[in-house]
Amino acid sequence: MSPPGEDGLEPSPDPSRQAEARRYACAHRRFALGDLLLAGTLLTVLVFTGLSSVLAALITLPAVPAAIIYFVFLMIGYGILSAPLDYFGGYVLSHRYGLSTQGLGGWLGDVAKSTLLGLLLGSGMVALTYWSITAFPALWWLLTWAAVTLLTVVLTNLAPLVIVPLFFKTRPLADTDLKQRLEQLAERARTKVKGIYTIEFSRKVTTANAALMGLGNTRRIMLSDTLLQKYTPPEIEVITAHELGHHVHSDVLRLLVTQSAVLLLGFYFANLVFRGSVAWLGLGGISDVAALPLLLLIFAAFSLLAMPLMNAYSRHVETAADGYALGLTDDPQAFSSAMTKLTDQNLGEAKPARWVELLLYDHPAYYRRVELTRYYQAHRREIGRK
Repeated sequence: MSPPGEDGLEPSPDPSRQAEARRYACAHRRFALGDLLLAGTLLTVLVFTGLSSVLAALITLPAVPAAIIYFVFLMIGYGILSAPLDYFGGYVLSHRYGLSTQGLGGWLGDVAKSTLLGLLLGSGMVALTYWSITAFPALWWLLTWAAVTLLTVVLTNLAPLVIVPLFFKTRPLADTDLKQRLEQLAERARTKVKGIYTIEFSRKVTTANAALMGLGNTRRIMLSDTLLQKYTPPEIEVITAHELGHHVHSDVLRLLVTQSAVLLLGFYFANLVFRGSVAWLGLGGISDVAALPLLLLIFAAFSLLAMPLMNAYSRHVETAADGYALGLTDDPQAFSSAMTKLTDQNLGEAKPARWVELLLYDHPAYYRRVELTRYYQAHRREIGRK
C-alpha cells in the first residue's frame, strides 16, 4: 500500500495488486464472454437450423414432461461443451491469482451441487411454463412471472438457512466482545436483525465479504471468517454498518420489487417475441417443445439488455448504504481503510474502465467509495443517517 495521503485518508490500494487485478479482471471477462457466446451459439443453432425440432420429435410425451426432459438434456449438453471454460475460468484462474485454496475435488463437488440445484429449479420453471402455456395460452407469461416472483421471495428467505450451507459452513459469531460491539451498533441504527453469523470462506477462498441475507425471521448479517481474521474492530463495525444500512433502507425488499417489475416487463416482451417468431421459424405454436431454446434465447437477450439498468440501481443502493455506514459510525478513516483492504484482498480494480463499471459493476468502484468518504468529511452534517 502507498503511504497515507495529506487529506488523512487511509492508504490507497497496492500498485502491484492493482496490476494483478487488471490482468485478472481482463481474463475473467474473456472467459465470461466465451461462456456467453457458447450459450448463445448453441441456442441459435438449435433454433435456426431446425435441429431443435428434430431433437424434440424424439421425445414422444405430453408437453410438460417432454419439456422437462428436453431441458435436462440441453443443460447436460451445454455443461459438457462449457466444461473447459468452466474449469479454466472457475478453477485455474482463481488459483493462478491466489483467490482460491480449494482442491479440485472440492471444486468439482461444488460444481455438481450448483448444477443439480440449477437443474432442479430450472426443470420446475420449465414445467410450470409449459403447463401455463398449454392450460392458459393467453396468460402463460403472467402466471409464470407470478410463480417466479414467489419462488424468488422463498429462496431469498431460505438462502441463509438452506442455500448458503450447501456450500459454506456458518455459525454464530463467537467473538463476544465484537458481537456486543456490533449489537450496540444495531441498537444505534434502531434496527433488529436475527443474529450475526460467521461464514467459513477460508476453507475455499482467500477473499473477504459481508452480506445481509434473508427476510423477516431469517434476516441475518453474515461476515466471512477471512474478514474477521484480518480487519480491525472499527473496520468490521463500519462494514457491518453498511449491511445495517441495507436493513434500514429495506433494500432487500426494494430490490425484490424492482427485479419483479423488470421481470414482468421481460415476460411480456418474451411473450410478444415468442408468439411472433414460432410460425416464422416453422414451429408448431408456443406449446411446441422445440420452441424451448427460442424462449431461453429471448430471455437471455432481455437479461443482457436489462443488466446495465439493474446494476445501476444496485450501485445506487450500495452507495446509499455506504453513506449510512459513514453517518452511523462517523469513522471515515475506518471506512476508507476497510475499502482499501477489501480491494487488495479481493483483487478488485480500484478504477475500472468506464464501460466496465457501467455494464458490469453492481457495487460502486473503489475510487467512488473514496470520493464519498472525502465528501462525507467535508459535509458530515449533510449525509448523516439518511
